[in-house]
Amino acid sequence: METTSQILEAAEAMMQKGIDHLEETLLNLRAGKASTGVLNGVMVEYYGSAMGIDKVASVNVPDARTILIRPWEKNMIGPIEKAIVNSNIGLTPSNNGEEIRLTIPALTEERRKALVKQSKEEAEKARVSQRNARRDAVEAFKRSQKEGMPEDEAKNGEVEIQKIYDRFGKRIDEVIAAKEREIMTV
Repeated sequence: METTSQILEAAEAMMQKGIDHLEETLLNLRAGKASTGVLNGVMVEYYGSAMGIDKVASVNVPDARTILIRPWEKNMIGPIEKAIVNSNIGLTPSNNGEEIRLTIPALTEERRKALVKQSKEEAEKARVSQRNARRDAVEAFKRSQKEGMPEDEAKNGEVEIQKIYDRFGKRIDEVIAAKEREIMTV
């Protein structure tokens, strides 16, 4: 039989994973401002193994519309460019033989609205994950009650899991509101 604290901790950990995943996913949404997070999923072929761009080059943001990639080895410019083009992040690399520049285009109103819609879809996925964690916890309390947990302890656990669920729901709302402000700021 699981204890109340074990059930609550497991549910809270699952809900936190949902928030972390949402934040990670939203980092990869281009909001018109340059961010090195756009390159997080881009893998470069480096001596036979796939590595993140940040492992083979320095990546920084010199201004709001530019990402600058300086490979540590000159022969990596081609593979890095190829990886960026193949990653479908919507940016076209240009190089001068020493560094690669990615220029972030200004967002149109239509594109901004599409990004907001996409971020809200990601938020809904996070909410589904939260609901699943809550459901699993409630089922665990019911199972534990059948195995000998006192009824009032199981009911208190269900009340507590609802409080945790509400807290994480507010956190999702905050994350999405911040991303929406970021996207809609011209």
